[in-house]
Amino acid sequence: MNISNLFQFILGFILGVFLLAVGSVGAAYYFFNRMAAAPPKPVFSETVADPLETTPTSPQSQETEPEPTATAANNDPEATEAEAEEEEAPEPEVAETSTDSYKATVTWSNGLSLRAEPSQDSARLGGVDYNAEVTVLGMSDDQVWQQIRLANGTEAWVKAGNLQKVN
Repeated sequence: MNISNLFQFILGFILGVFLLAVGSVGAAYYFFNRMAAAPPKPVFSETVADPLETTPTSPQSQETEPEPTATAANNDPEATEAEAEEEEAPEPEVAETSTDSYKATVTWSNGLSLRAEPSQDSARLGGVDYNAEVTVLGMSDDQVWQQIRLANGTEAWVKAGNLQKVN
């Protein structure tokens, strides 16, 4: 074996390792960039909105924002609390009577999020598991939300269509 062949072997080996490293770094760069991009927002059949309602702020959310008033400068905390309660938006009317309530089970496989108000933007109170039994108290006016009561007495709102009436 002469020096020329040895030099050729070493050069080929180094070139092969270099190409393997560059290819691996390029592939990693590509996949990390693909993972860093935000995925498209999922669209669920229950939440498909009209194209006209795609504005980021709704009139309802603008109504609930507290406005500074001249009485807010008053240092009386009881007066400001009473005014804050008066300024809150009225709760949506619920068509509920004692004869309309019924037992139901959760049919959504991941369980349901409990909301304080019948709105996707309202505070999350917790969750209820799949196949859990709840009492349905009524529906919201727009028929998108159902008010339920859990076995522990907690009342909350869930998306309609995810409960099945128990016979």
